[in-house]
Amino acid sequence: MIVTSKGQVTIPKELRDTYHLDAYTDVEFVAEGGRVYIRPVDEPREKSRFSRFRGSADTNMSTEEILALTRSE
Repeated sequence: MIVTSKGQVTIPKELRDTYHLDAYTDVEFVAEGGRVYIRPVDEPREKSRFSRFRGSADTNMSTEEILALTRSE
C-alpha cells in the first residue's frame, strides 16, 4: 500500500469484509512496539451538538430563494 500525499491509504476489501469495516465505521490508530494498528472503536464518538439538526430544515422556500438570501446584491 502507498500512503497518498493527504495521508490516506485504501484498506483492502478482503480485510474490510473480514473485520466488518463498513463505510463510516469509526476506527482508531494505535502505535505499539514500533508498529501502527487500526481497529474499530467500540464506543461511538460523541455526536456534534449540531447533529440533531442535520436534515431537519423545514421551509417553503425554493432553492433559488434560499440562494438569493446568501447573495449580496
